[in-house]
Amino acid sequence: MSPQEDQNRRLLRAKDAMDRDFARHLDVAALARIALMSPTHFTRSFRSTFGETPHRYLQRRRIERGMALLRSPSVTVTEVARQVGFESLGTFSRTFRAIVGVPPTEYRASARPLGVPVCFVKAWTRPSRFG
Repeated sequence: MSPQEDQNRRLLRAKDAMDRDFARHLDVAALARIALMSPTHFTRSFRSTFGETPHRYLQRRRIERGMALLRSPSVTVTEVARQVGFESLGTFSRTFRAIVGVPPTEYRASARPLGVPVCFVKAWTRPSRFG
């Protein structure tokens, strides 16, 4: 295995951890340990490989999950914020608006359950911008 392949595998291991444990407190140091890299090298390599910093990727992943949860009227916005890993409703709302373009309550009012598989809904509604 080449050094580049090895690095990519380690970066994917950290990315998988973010996808799996997005609601937990994950900082760059913890993710760098998973990837067996220094925090600075990890951040630089992650951004070079995936086009965004680990922090932005994790926030976007949390917001994607929040968007799915907001389609259910039985869960409050505050509960959604906590379920996806935000300790503050204000931080969740500010981040949600920066990524999606509208506040969570407005998104909830306009979002309708779609009669298609979840994988299609996620692909169609994936936020593509960040602030």
